[in-house]
This record gives sequence, structure tokens and C-alpha cells, in this order.
Amino acid sequence: MRKPVIVLLHVGYWMLYLLLLTIFFGIFVAEVRGSQATIDLGEAFVTWITLMIPVAIVPGAIGFYSFYSILFNRYLTRKKILFFFTGALIAGVIAAGAGLAIFTLDGNVPINFWSEYGAVLAFLVFLTFIAIVNGVIGLVMKGFITWYGDIRLKEELARKNYETELLLIKAQLNPHFLFNTINNIDVLILKDPEKASLYLNKLSDILRFMLYETQQEEILLSQELAYIEKYIELQRIRTSNNNFVSCTITGDPGERKIASMLFIPFIENAFKYAENKKTDRAIEIDIRIEPERIVFECRNEIIVREQRAPETGGLGNELIRKRLELLYTGHHSLDIQNTNNTYLVHLEVSR
Repeated sequence: MRKPVIVLLHVGYWMLYLLLLTIFFGIFVAEVRGSQATIDLGEAFVTWITLMIPVAIVPGAIGFYSFYSILFNRYLTRKKILFFFTGALIAGVIAAGAGLAIFTLDGNVPINFWSEYGAVLAFLVFLTFIAIVNGVIGLVMKGFITWYGDIRLKEELARKNYETELLLIKAQLNPHFLFNTINNIDVLILKDPEKASLYLNKLSDILRFMLYETQQEEILLSQELAYIEKYIELQRIRTSNNNFVSCTITGDPGERKIASMLFIPFIENAFKYAENKKTDRAIEIDIRIEPERIVFECRNEIIVREQRAPETGGLGNELIRKRLELLYTGHHSLDIQNTNNTYLVHLEVSR
């Protein structure tokens, strides 16, 4: 919680406390006037304040800030309950003693006050009670501020953790894909320099997209689709089977925007696990751009002998679901099916 807000809470409490004392003064004046006795409001108010300083204000302030600043942090948060109650009692007695000391400096104290031990003890108990009541209120305020601060801290840590994970996935590029693509381009330089230059430009565009475009929360859907097409083209040079992957995009992206790197982790995952590149349509990608929604489907074959569920491009299904929930709350659906030899992802997002 910000410091100005904390200061405002303290000021607000003491203003309410003084208002309560003023109300008591008003009740006292009303009672006196009800008895048809004359009273000078100015003198009565000065006398009232002089009395309230040792009786209510000083013990209250000492009790409040003893609990707030010392007992809460030193004992209560460390679950030292016995020490806490002992400290609370000591703080109350000290506050009462301070109030009594100020009270005795007032010339209006009756001369026989100190000779009546019962009255002195009762007065001390009353001042201790005032101090402890204010201390409990200070304890509640400190607890509320600490609780609120912990919630904000946890939220901030969760947000930072999410942003860090998201930046990692945005910044990642499968090293095997990168090395294999560079090697394939290197081979093409001698066989077909023109095609090698074309693929090199595609790789350059992909790297540029990963480094710069994904820094934004949302990008044009056309940019995301262009990245997907270039990524698939670079994957195709790793096999002579042009029918290994099928990608169909229908609809006009126009100026529509979408969260960056929303579909790519699923596509990377498909290429990672569809290892039999001699199979036709081992990977099928279908993206439909409709007026009210965008439908993404990606199906890839899995080698059964591996007996392991595909991961989602190093990101993890849980983080993808969390991201979708944050960005498209109530406007998305994600269905992932993993059968013996097929992995199917069906994702719909709308605005």
C-alpha cells in the first residue's frame, strides 16, 4: 500500500477519534444544560481538552503505536503469542502511567486523590483499557495494511512470473529448427543460390518478427499468418515430400488484431512430434477467419512407439490456457485431444 494512503488512514482514524471525544463533550454539555445549570462553553471545552489529553489521547496514542509499530512485527507475525500478550499488557500499563503522570501535573487534581488507592488503581485500569482498545485498533489497521500489501505483492510476483514466462516463449526459437535451417540453406547455396537467398530472407524475417513484433501484446493477424507461412516454408526444405504439411487459410484478416504468438507454439509442437516426413499430410493446419471469430485447428501424427504426450512448444498447456484466460476471458475455447497416433488442437477466439 502506498505511503500517502497509509498516512491518510492514520489521519482519518485520529480525526474520527477526536470527533468521538467531541460528541462525548456535546453529550456532557447537554446533560448540564438539562439540569438547568449555567455553563461557559469556552471554559468547558478547554477543561474537557485538558482532561482528555491524559485520559484518552496520550494513552490512546501510546497504545495504538505500540501495537502498530512494535508488537505486530516483533511478536504477532512470528506467532509468539505469549510474548505478544505480555507486551500488550506492558504497553497498556506504560500508556496508563504516562496518562496518569500528565494528569497529576494538572492543578485541578483533588488533593486526596493519591490517598485513595482504590481510585488510583481504578483510574490506572481505565487508562490501560483505553490504551489496549486503541492498540487493538492499531493492530487491525496494521494487519489490514500488511494483508493488502501481501496481496499486491503476490499479484505483482504472479504477473512478473507470467510476463517472464511469456517473454521466454516469445523469445524462443527451437535451436534444432534454426541449426537445421541454416545447414539446409548452406547446402542450397551451391545447388540453387537463388532459392537459398529466398529462404535466407524468410529466416531473416522470422528472426525479425521474433525479436521485435512479439514485444507488443497484440499484432495484426496478417503478420501472425505471414510468420506461420514462412515458418512452414522453412520446415519444408527439410524434406523432399511437399505433401508432408498442409496449411489452409480462409478468410480475410484485414486489420484484425490478435495476441502475438498465439498459434505458433502449437505449430512448432506439431513439427516436433510429426517425425515421419515421408507421410502425406502428417501435419494439417486449418485457419478460418470468420466475421465473429477465428478458428485454428492443427492435427499432427504421433509415432506411437514414443508413448509420450507432446509438449506445446516448450510453453506448456497450462501457461497457454492461463494466457488465453487473461487475454480472451469468456471469448475463447481450447480443446486438445491426444489419441494413440494423433494430436489435435482446436482453438477459437473471438472479440
